[in-house]
Formats: sequence, structure tokens, C-alpha cells
Amino acid sequence: MSDVEEILEEYEEEQEEECIEEDHEEHIEEVEEEAMETPAEEHEDEAKEKEGGEGAQEQESGEGESKPKPNSTLPTITRLFMPNLVPPKIPDGEKVDFDDIHRKRMEKDLNELQGLINAHFENRKKEEEELISLKDRIEHRRAERAEQQRIRSEREKERQARVAEERARREEEDARKKAEEDARKKKAFSNMLHFGGYLQKTEKKSGKKQTEREKKKKILGERRKPLNIDHLNEDKLRDKAKELWQSIHDLEAEKFELQEKFKRQKYEINVLRNRISDHQKVKGSKATRGKSMVGGRWK
Repeated sequence: MSDVEEILEEYEEEQEEECIEEDHEEHIEEVEEEAMETPAEEHEDEAKEKEGGEGAQEQESGEGESKPKPNSTLPTITRLFMPNLVPPKIPDGEKVDFDDIHRKRMEKDLNELQGLINAHFENRKKEEEELISLKDRIEHRRAERAEQQRIRSEREKERQARVAEERARREEEDARKKAEEDARKKKAFSNMLHFGGYLQKTEKKSGKKQTEREKKKKILGERRKPLNIDHLNEDKLRDKAKELWQSIHDLEAEKFELQEKFKRQKYEINVLRNRISDHQKVKGSKATRGKSMVGGRWK
């Protein structure tokens, strides 16, 4: 059995149960209405009996001796507990086919249910189509993201390669400049050494026998002073610390001035050396040009 048939059977059973419940409720309402009407009728009967007079009561009493008196509460009880089933009114001149009515009602319900089922399956089909289109869009977007990620990674690799190449070129350039600077420093230092030898020769000629080490020791001996702080109190220690700090400050300032002076002298030496080399180059070019002259004319 298919799902549609099962749904149809369940729907038919539900419709039958609803019809039975509606009939039962209508029957209960009719019984309650009759129970409410019976007390009013009993009161009307009692009033009529009282108007009949005493003669009627005597006759009823005489008859009551010969016949048993009927119980007045019995009809009420029977009406309460026995439902007054009234058959439905059938119109005159035509017959009512209840089977046809029930069949038409079932066909109508079946058509409505079939329409709901069709609408449900159409909605489900649309949802499936939307789901398939959504999956396609997701796959397309995923492929686009993968392609973008690949392009981005390639660009990142190219950028890193360019950066590494630039770094290597810069390091090579720095190394070349550093080598040139070291060679220039060595050359300048050798020239300074020769200049120092020249100064030593002049000092020897002038009769000075004091060496550079002795000069350094003498200067340090003059600058170094004994630090006697065992007998000083707190204020004098503070003054001594300030004095030492000031002396260190002065030494650092002097050191900086000497370094600047050394740099300036080094620059001047390099400038003079470059001038000498340029002068020698110009002098050599003039000598070569003089050799090419023949008979006082240039070739």
C-alpha cells in the first residue's frame, strides 16, 4: 500500500469519527432541552387539577381505591434517561439517498486531500530544486574561492621571491660597500701609521725621548685621584658622588669631542688623498699628451 492510500484511509477514519461525535453531541443537547421542558409541563398539569374542584378529587379518590394510582415521577425519569429519538424529516415527493450524500461528501474530502497532497509534493519539488541550485552555487563559489586562493598564494610567493632577491641584492651591496670602506680605512690607517712614524722621527730629531705609553701613564696618573670616603658622612658622600658624576660627564664630553675631531681629520686626510690622486692623474695625462706632439703640432 502506498503512502497516499494510507493517508486517504486515515483521513476517512477521522471524518467518520467526527461525524459520530457530532451526532452524539446533538443527541445530548436534545435530551437536556427536554429535561428543562418537563418541569414546566408538570406545573401546568398540577394547576389544571386544582381548578377541577373537589368533585373531581372525590371521583379520583374513589377510583383510586379500586385502581392503583399511577406514579407521576416515572415519565420524568423515563424522559431523562430515555432519549427522545426523532427520525429526520424526509421531504415529500422525493427520496433521500444517504449513501449518495455520504459518497459526495467523501469525494469532496478526497478531492481536497488530493489537492493538499499535490500542493505538498509541488512545494517539496520546488524545495528540492532550490536545494540543488543552492548546492550548485555553493560548489561554484567554492571553486572560485579555491582559484582565488591559488592566485593569491602564487602572488604571495612571487612577492616573497622579489623580497628575498631585493634583500640579497641589498646585502651584497652593503657587503661591497663595507669592503670598500674597510679597504679605505686600512689605507688611511696605513697612511696615518706612516705619518706617525714621521712624527716619531721628528720627535727624535727634536730630542724628545718620552714614548706614547709613558705619556698615557702620566696623563692617567694626573687624572686619577685617590678615593678616600671612609671618614665621610652622608652629605659629603653625596657631594663626592656629584663631583664624580661631573668628572665622568666632562670625560665623556671630551671623548666625544676627540672622536669628532678624529672623524674630521680622517675626512680631511681622505679629501687630501683624493686631491693628490686627481692631481697625479692630470699630471700623467698631460705627460702622455706631450709625447704625441710631432714638430710642435698635434696629430
